[in-house]
Amino acid sequence: MNIRQKIAQFAQYQRTVRELNALDNRQLTDLGITKGDIKNIARGNYAR
Repeated sequence: MNIRQKIAQFAQYQRTVRELNALDNRQLTDLGITKGDIKNIARGNYAR
C-alpha cells in the first residue's frame, strides 16, 4: 500500500467516524451499534 492509499484510507476512516458520531443513540441503536463500536466499524474490524 502506497502513501496515497494510506492517506485515502485514513480520510475514509475519519469521515466514517465523524458521520457515525453525528447520529444520536436512538439512531445508532436502530442500526444495532453503540458509540463504543464506532472506531471498530470505521477500521473495518467490526463483527457481530
